[in-house]
Amino acid sequence: MSKKYDAILFVSFGGPEGPDDVIPFLENVLRGKNVPRERMLEVAEHYKQFDGVSPINEQNRQMIAALEAELAEHGPNLPVYWGNRNWHPLLPDTLQQMADDGVKRAIAFFTSAYSSYSGCRQYREDIERAQQQVGPTAPAVDKLRVFYNHPGFIEPMVASVSDCLKKIPAAERDSTPILFTAHSIPQTMADNCQYVAQLNEACRLVAETVGHPRWELVYQSRSGPPQQPWLEPDVGDRINEIHQQAPLKNLVVLPIGFISDHLEVLFDLDIEVKQLCNQLGIAMHRAATAGEHPRFVQMIRELIEERIAETPNRLALGNLGPSHEICPADCCTYTPRRPPHSQGQTS
Repeated sequence: MSKKYDAILFVSFGGPEGPDDVIPFLENVLRGKNVPRERMLEVAEHYKQFDGVSPINEQNRQMIAALEAELAEHGPNLPVYWGNRNWHPLLPDTLQQMADDGVKRAIAFFTSAYSSYSGCRQYREDIERAQQQVGPTAPAVDKLRVFYNHPGFIEPMVASVSDCLKKIPAAERDSTPILFTAHSIPQTMADNCQYVAQLNEACRLVAETVGHPRWELVYQSRSGPPQQPWLEPDVGDRINEIHQQAPLKNLVVLPIGFISDHLEVLFDLDIEVKQLCNQLGIAMHRAATAGEHPRFVQMIRELIEERIAETPNRLALGNLGPSHEICPADCCTYTPRRPPHSQGQTS
């Protein structure tokens, strides 16, 4: 099975691991984007509440360790390398190490379940730039398909929501809303991809499997200027609206747009939304993300095996079927607009 590929490349966003990392990390994240510096400094304050450490890197280390154990037990016997977009280990350094180790072709797993510019195409562009930096010895990299409707992603979400619903009195359970949250993106980005359709399908699959009729998809973590349309409604705004229509006793919140509990989940939901719910007298039940759930780690292995196999078993739930393996040339296109004052600047 492993003759076609000789490594796995685990690709993620990256995050600071100390106070001195925060501003350089955020400058990497926002370079070339139409985000006011005031917003960047506001986000930097979020990181200060966690001593400048994002949990994402440690969560990725744990996920990689679980994947390595899964591959050691079941195969294929391939080494796992890790490269980030915005902080160490950065993709150019990782691809250089892979080249030095003699890796010729790798399969890439992106820590994003959905199609969008920021969740897929931008990572592919990052890999291409890293390959150019490394030069002719850089390994070829093929990306695994998005997995928003793979049973290995949906099943842990179902278990997570079910655990929350069990904590709610039976008489109040059916009337309790489930709010599925995802990272908001600019509307112009959403118009050129299947992000919203895939999110809605993942939410529907979870809600219908649980057998819970009251659910909605909402958004969090908006970072663009007020005049630029981003996906709505915001999770906090929507909670206020629902509560005004009929006071809530309980609320289930599942960040289905994320695969781990990194800082945006912890701050936006576990701090801000939790505080809002406390003010309104709502018992908030926050469902866990997939993380290193055994079924999710198994899913990564299944996607790797699928890509290697001559006759793959392409698992997918629901109505949309498995996503494409090779992205079309015009897939998830988006051109970020720079603010006028940043034209010509490099930082």
